[in-house]
Amino acid sequence: MTGDWVHLCIDMQRMFTEDTPWHVPWMREVSPPIEELSGRYPEKTIFTRFVTPLRPEMMEGMWQVYYEKWWMMTREHLDPGLIDLIPSLKTLVPPARIFDKMTYSPWVSGELHEMLSKRGIGTVVVTGGETDVCVLSAALGAIDLGYRVVVLKDAVCSGADDTHDASLELLGDRFSVQLDLPTTEEFLHRL
Repeated sequence: MTGDWVHLCIDMQRMFTEDTPWHVPWMREVSPPIEELSGRYPEKTIFTRFVTPLRPEMMEGMWQVYYEKWWMMTREHLDPGLIDLIPSLKTLVPPARIFDKMTYSPWVSGELHEMLSKRGIGTVVVTGGETDVCVLSAALGAIDLGYRVVVLKDAVCSGADDTHDASLELLGDRFSVQLDLPTTEEFLHRL
């Protein structure tokens, strides 16, 4: 490990596990390894939540167009409880923490990087969903910021198998110096 490490669990929220237009069926399948890692190390876990705007016009640029398409997922129409973490992970907060974001990447505001830098974090262990959207964005952003990145390949998921597989292949092949792709069991064994 490079320096200390943190578990960054991406968007394991009810809006993706329950019956919504953004339902990700595989999220339930990757919950057990995420629960195992988070349960063993809740103090090292940060859960991100993808928080939608109240209305599309509250966003800038193409995000406004995006939420005009997905208007039913704005907070004006969405049950506010669906933004929350899935129940099995919510019980870990605290000591685990929540970091809210309004974009795919958790790095855009700079707050997360500042917090991790102050703690001397050198490695970011990524789990959650979706592999080809928010997980990919989180991993690439962490690489850009100089972190060693570990993506637990059995603890990430997507709504599309082809792009999930392609994303893992891309990360493993193109970023092999900066990123590792073990299973959760392999990672825990290394600690």
